[in-house]
Amino acid sequence: MKPSPTENDDGWTKNEERLIVDTAPTLIHTARPDGSLDFFNQRWLEYLGVGLEEVLGWQWTNVIHPDDVDVLLAAWRRSLTSGEPLEVEARVRRADGQYRWFLHRKVPLRDKHGAIVRWYGSSVDIDDRKQAERALQRSEFYLTEGQRLSDSGSWSFTPEDRVFDYWSPQLYRLLGFDPAKGVPTIADYLALVHPEDRKFVEETIDRMIAQGVGCDIKKRVIRADGQLRFIRCFGSPMFENGRAMRFIGTLVDVTEQERLTQELRRRETYLTEAQRLSHTGSFGWNASSGEIVWSEEIFRILEYDRTVRPTLDLVRLRVHPEDKTLHEEGIERAIREKQDFHIAHRLLMPSGVVKHLEVVGQAVSNEGGEVDFVGSVMDVTEVKRAQQALEQAFQEIKVLKDQLQRENIALREEIGETSMFEEIVGASPLLKAVLARVAKVAPTDSTVLITGETGTGKELIARAIHKWSFRSERSFVKVSCAAIPQSLITSELFGHEKGAFTGALHQRIGRFELAEGGTIFLDEIGELPPETQVALLRVLQEREIERIGGAGPIPIEVRVIVATNRDLNAAVAAGEFRSDLFYRVNVFPIETPPLRDRKEDIPMLVKYFIDRYARKAGKHVVSVSNKTLELLQSYPWPGNIRELQNVIERSVIVCDTENFSVDESWLTGQAFPPHSARSALTERVSAEEKAIIEEALFQARGRVSGPQGAAAKLGVPPSTLESRIKALKIDKRKFK
Repeated sequence: MKPSPTENDDGWTKNEERLIVDTAPTLIHTARPDGSLDFFNQRWLEYLGVGLEEVLGWQWTNVIHPDDVDVLLAAWRRSLTSGEPLEVEARVRRADGQYRWFLHRKVPLRDKHGAIVRWYGSSVDIDDRKQAERALQRSEFYLTEGQRLSDSGSWSFTPEDRVFDYWSPQLYRLLGFDPAKGVPTIADYLALVHPEDRKFVEETIDRMIAQGVGCDIKKRVIRADGQLRFIRCFGSPMFENGRAMRFIGTLVDVTEQERLTQELRRRETYLTEAQRLSHTGSFGWNASSGEIVWSEEIFRILEYDRTVRPTLDLVRLRVHPEDKTLHEEGIERAIREKQDFHIAHRLLMPSGVVKHLEVVGQAVSNEGGEVDFVGSVMDVTEVKRAQQALEQAFQEIKVLKDQLQRENIALREEIGETSMFEEIVGASPLLKAVLARVAKVAPTDSTVLITGETGTGKELIARAIHKWSFRSERSFVKVSCAAIPQSLITSELFGHEKGAFTGALHQRIGRFELAEGGTIFLDEIGELPPETQVALLRVLQEREIERIGGAGPIPIEVRVIVATNRDLNAAVAAGEFRSDLFYRVNVFPIETPPLRDRKEDIPMLVKYFIDRYARKAGKHVVSVSNKTLELLQSYPWPGNIRELQNVIERSVIVCDTENFSVDESWLTGQAFPPHSARSALTERVSAEEKAIIEEALFQARGRVSGPQGAAAKLGVPPSTLESRIKALKIDKRKFK
């Protein structure tokens, strides 16, 4: 009996079949031989949230993810052409709009002739599996990329047979092995290890297996390409039933870090040694928290143990009591103003040793907006000591240099201005009496006034006093008061500072300073201007001088000898020489006799001068005639010994024989008038000079300076005229 039209071969009705298909948990669909879909079960329609008519034919492509449509259609058309079953993955949109992954499978139904009469298909939701696969792929990617970026690789080995059963791809690259040759053995791995590290690595593996412990070691490997790499190895055991069944771990290439570390250590060593050699330490200080970091050298400078925690109070304990205020003010100012600081202070160590420090700090803002100070501490104690010693040495050198300069200047002047006498010549009673007085006064420090006519040897007597005194090893400085312009005499005697007056381009040391410790000889003292007489009086009274433009007095220790051919008593009476200065210099007077009063010394002097100048001229003089000696002794010699010296020198020059003679025409000079006559002449000249100056002041209405002043009318400098006005006691006010 044939089944009814509503039954299939198994006796199921179409409604029953439909019910079975719709209630099945699988998403089922069918298609015609041309590929158009003609059926979706109820599960499909519920998933899609559409009616059957919306997905029949080729409309089903509307619910496929746009990125998957072309792939799915291409695969479907290939199956329709080949008749092969279809299996493809594609995403399908759910009723809520979300796409999920499905595995789509279709198989053909053929008739007895093999022709395809229908396609039956099913779709399985694989979205959870796809998400897990993607997560695993992502994890593997992250792991591989992380290992690549960190130069690391992972491994696994079993202790029972001591073999590696896994190496990550990055580990192959890291150690230079070929993945195509399979997982390397432990022997292969140990062959790469540096010979000096190999035994240590073998012992580590043995200990891991024997004790079931992990490892964290650093070793060197030499790759096949010859590169030396530093490797750090981490390993951990995996336990089952209390036994280590597997070890897994990681190798990290730390070559760059190791080289950087070695370089850092090398630089730290250099820095530490440089700081030790230069006595300079470095620090970091957070003013807000009070945290301080010191380099090793600062611990040494402050003499603290490296185990103590650095604090500002530890520094304060070492600061010298006299510098505590300075130190605290510097620290407080740095904190308050948040600016760089520089503090120079001393330390007082427990042993009593004093150290000098230079502390420099630079303000740096950190990430939190706070200000940190980084800087250095330099122990400059040795520098300070060397500087002080150097300054002391410089001072000593300066003193010696100044002394040498003074003595050299004095020596040059003494050599260049040597008197006509190399020694005192004569044996007359008058000369012996003078020398007796010289012998008595020389050992003392008394001021000596030497008087006498010009050419009588006053300078020679002064030099004899110096030579026979305890100052003979020091300078003898001569000053000719008449030879120096009055406007410069004060500067010449007492010196001046740079810029003290126009033309004072350099500091000048005066003659009194040059004679320090020795003797100063003021020749022709009667010619000193009044203002210089006042200054000299102060020197004799106070034993100190003051440079022009100087900041204060300068003590001196000098013996003073003065000389003049003037009658100082008459000069005092005429108001030309200060009486108080006269009494100061007239402590021990010595008068040198004129040559006309010591004629018995002339033969001895003649012989002395003939020998002297004949030797210089390269001549040989044997004798002097009695007539010549009588002629020389009869002449009054107004120029005294200096005139005799000149006559002898002139005669030696013109002498052509061995017999010395003098041209009588050279001895026609007239003697100078005696002191009394000269004094009268001086008074007469002074009176005439006073009248001329008063006439000029009258015409200038009492003015000295200026184009219409008295100085301009007389053609003399204003300073010179002022000096003469004071000397002649002229009252300028009565002419105004």
